[in-house]
Amino acid sequence: MNIDIDLTRQQLTLENGQRHVYAVSTAVNGAGEHNGSHCTPRGRHRIRARIGAGQPVNTVFRGRRPTGEIYSPALARAEPGRDWILTRILWLCGEQPGFNRFGAVDTMRRYIYIHGAPDAAQMGVPGSIGCIRMHNDDLLALFDRVAAGTPVYIHE
Repeated sequence: MNIDIDLTRQQLTLENGQRHVYAVSTAVNGAGEHNGSHCTPRGRHRIRARIGAGQPVNTVFRGRRPTGEIYSPALARAEPGRDWILTRILWLCGEQPGFNRFGAVDTMRRYIYIHGAPDAAQMGVPGSIGCIRMHNDDLLALFDRVAAGTPVYIHE
């Protein structure tokens, strides 16, 4: 089982005996590994943790914890600049020391996730501040098919 994320195509593919393809939205700033770059890190990763199992769709997370809020258009209007992390989180960990692990390039310490986004968020084009965003229904399907430790390869 593995996940392939193509930054150029803005597409996530899960191979688990079957092939599942999802549109995603990665960083507006493009690819990059450095802390503070707001870029999506490349290379070999794995899912470090699966967060949010059993939470309702559109649960809002902050610091990997549910806030008690459920995302709605009214909440979005009240906080227009907020970076919405919704429904589930797949927290990524780099596997390549010096490239995406340890020091100023550590994917996990940068809090890079595959996470849910509002239904109105456009997929197929860059739009995040580093993470890989998915529509909630797609994320729920992916979440149920993967385990912690699943390899993830991110490339251009």
